[in-house]
Formats: sequence, structure tokens, C-alpha cells
Amino acid sequence: MSDSGLIKARQFGETARVARKLRIQYPGAVYHVINRGNYRRDVFETEGAAQAFVRALREAAGQYGWQVHAYVVMRNHYHVALGTPEPNLVEGMHWLQSTLATRFNRFRKESGHLFQGRYQALLLEDDQALGRVVRYIHLNPVRAKIVEPEQVAIYPWSSLGTMLSEQDGWLVKEPWLRAVGGWGNDGEGRSAYLAHLIEVGRNEAGWEPLGLTGLSKGWAIGTSGWRKALAKEHAALALNPGLAREQVSELRVAAWEQALGAALGEIGKTREDLATKPSRRTWKVELALKLRETTGAPVTWLAETLKLGRAASVRGYLYQIRNRNHLQNTT
Repeated sequence: MSDSGLIKARQFGETARVARKLRIQYPGAVYHVINRGNYRRDVFETEGAAQAFVRALREAAGQYGWQVHAYVVMRNHYHVALGTPEPNLVEGMHWLQSTLATRFNRFRKESGHLFQGRYQALLLEDDQALGRVVRYIHLNPVRAKIVEPEQVAIYPWSSLGTMLSEQDGWLVKEPWLRAVGGWGNDGEGRSAYLAHLIEVGRNEAGWEPLGLTGLSKGWAIGTSGWRKALAKEHAALALNPGLAREQVSELRVAAWEQALGAALGEIGKTREDLATKPSRRTWKVELALKLRETTGAPVTWLAETLKLGRAASVRGYLYQIRNRNHLQNTT
């Protein structure tokens, strides 16, 4: 993410809660959104149900200004790649899922939740990450062994068939077509993409080298540096419940790193000073105690980051300094 993007994230990032799960939102964010039917039921087992989802998704895109890049509807789940020019993923997803539930329940004369609630929303770094996710989405019916690679375009509930036609004005294709193969959004470019997708679909062993596996896991898809920068911007979210485990981990590390930088500045030290020998220095042990007590940073992280040696040794150092401070306070 660019510096300007991070500034926008800082200004507009939200901690809105839907179904007890917090989201990172900022203008221009792009997501891979996934959800499954409640209790993994086959919510899209009929043609009408799949049509209803696509119709509602298109309505949501119009209402919230979303840029929908790709989608696929399977029997018990869906995938969508979408961009949010405004930070409104939570609001739009609430409308989309509640609207679908209302329409489905009215038609089926049922009640209750249609989806399992906690939809996944993986942030995407750039057009390269978006291109990988779009291919992942379009190849979903192939991975599920529903169609052969050569027939991927005839799967009816995927944006692939729609984007190959001339009546697809609501889908945004230019960024990922350019990123995947340098193609334009014209007949030639779309045909080239389809040929590429079929070739990729035939070579299952090549999916991992192309980065087309594991794209439904975690909380963000992109380079390590971008993930760390994004986590640093939103480190405060780690204090809240309801986040995905991977997201919490990176956000917490970012919070510890921020606290470390501030504490080093207060005592006139730098990160380079952490590497000085001997490894056990009083100021480093005191720094470890401060970080442990103010941020809850684990001893293993403190030992490695402050270059204090083994975690067991650091536990001993902290025990000794706590006892020393206790004695000083009671005398």
C-alpha cells in the first residue's frame, strides 16, 4: 500500500462490528469476500437461488458504489472480489446478506439466518493480488470437479461467462486483466484470459507456484511488508475481540513494535543498540519489563526482539527485577 493509502486508512479506518467481527475499512480497499450457508446448508441449490444472489450483489454494488471484479456462486458458499471506493464494506455486506435472507425466507416460508454470519473479508494489496484472487474465483468450479477446465466458461453462476459477453457493464475488469496478462478489456483480451485460465486449470500442480492456493485463508493477501504496514496502521484493533486469529497476531506484533520504538526513544536508544554485547544489559531488562507490563508482549518475542538470549533466561531476569523493585518500594 502507498503512503497515501496508509494515511487514508488511518483517517477512515473503522472498527465497525457486524456479527461480532471487526473489519479494517478504508477508501479504495479491495477484498476477497467469502461466506457459507448456515450449518453449511446448500443455500444455492436451485437456479433461482443463485440468480437471486447475483441480482442482490448487483443491487448492492449500485447502492454502495462497489466495484465488483469477479464472483462465483457454489452450492453452499460464494466468493466475491470487490473494491470499496468508500469505506462501506460492513454496511453493504449487512444489506446484502440481510436482504438475501429476507427474500429467501419469504420465498421458502422459513425463518432464521441464511448464512453462517461471519463472512471472511481478506484485504488485497494491489492489482497483482486481485488478479490471483479473480483466477482463484473463476477456477472454483474446476477445483470442485464440477466442470472440466475446458468448460469453465459455461459454469452458469460465475462472472466469467458474464465478463466474456458484451452485456457485462457492471463488472470492473481492467485492473486484473492488465495485471494477469497485460490484456485490455476488449474481445481479444478476454479471449486471451479465457485461454490462459483453461491452461492454468489443466495444470493443477502449477497452482501453488502461481500463488493460486490458500487465497481463502488469513486476513490479507499481499507482501509481508505491506501486511506489516497495514497491521501497524490498525494495531489498536488487536485490543478488541472478534478478529480472525491471523489478523490478531499481526496486529498485536505491530502494537508491540510501536511500543518498542517509543520506549527506545524515551531512553535515547536505537534498535541498533539492542545488538550490543553483552546481551544482558540492565536497560534492556528494564525495557523488557516495561513492554511486558504495558503491552503484554510475550517473553519469547521480548527475548528475540531485544536480543536478550533464551526466553527462560528472560523470565529469570524479569523475576529478579520485579523482586528488586518490590523490595525498593517496601523499604
